Amino acid sequence: MLKRVHFPSSPLPYLLVAPQLAITLIFFIWPASQAMYQSFLVEDPFGLGSEFVWFENFELLWGDQHYLDAFLRTAVFSVLVAALSMGSALLLAGFAQRVVRGAMFYRTMLIWPYAVAPVLAGALWVFMFNPTLGIFPYFLDFVGIDWNHYLNGGQAMSLVILAAAWKQVAYNFLFYLAAMQSIPNSVIEAAAIDGAGPGRRFWTIIFPLISPTTFFLLVINMVYAFFETFGIIHAVTQGGPGSSTTILVYKVFNDGFVGLDLGGSAAQSVVLMALVIVMTVVQFRYVERKVEY
Repeated sequence: MLKRVHFPSSPLPYLLVAPQLAITLIFFIWPASQAMYQSFLVEDPFGLGSEFVWFENFELLWGDQHYLDAFLRTAVFSVLVAALSMGSALLLAGFAQRVVRGAMFYRTMLIWPYAVAPVLAGALWVFMFNPTLGIFPYFLDFVGIDWNHYLNGGQAMSLVILAAAWKQVAYNFLFYLAAMQSIPNSVIEAAAIDGAGPGRRFWTIIFPLISPTTFFLLVINMVYAFFETFGIIHAVTQGGPGSSTTILVYKVFNDGFVGLDLGGSAAQSVVLMALVIVMTVVQFRYVERKVEY
């Protein structure tokens, strides 16, 4: 006969979880609920009055050509940042995996950029590409490229894409390196014995085996490009010239804190939050199906 085991209740688990719950409630749940509430209001810029307008702010968004342009610009920006940062990280992880001597030193140097704050990363790239003092415009001038991202919208977008991708390479590198190290060496050695070259071994064995990591990083990088690049854009271009680098997250700030359109800005933030939730659900379902198989 089995005896029923009784574990004494203790407040310790609740005390340990309480700080995280408090942070989540204060810095996510409460601001998100406030944004959703304010998205249904038209408010006075000075906080003297407000009017409940239901979905009018959202209707105005989808009828605003500037917002639609920012939406398309954000999609292109996020895809390019994700592709550039993930491609670079995959290449570096492949090289680091083959290093025998000094491997820890190389890996540490490749991880360091992740510790740099987005604003500092933006400031670093601003100095390097400054049209007057920067080192890169000096060399670009030799090949006939007149670099001035303060006046050229295409160059400005290229600069923020490079800065944002560079900031994220270290994060992607960590995951790709861990994924490659989890592949048994016997599989790679068997393919080499069969005559497969390094390129064929990578595309037929390594890359398919790290595809779950690739999909995970794709979602993470898209979310990063949507939200965490605000500091880089603010430090490098401030959304200019014109609005050539104004993505959705920067438009939320610009319309809310500069234009004082609080209702419209809140509606934009709700749309952004919905996009991130959708991407997270897609990622969760993908991982869940992989576990089932």
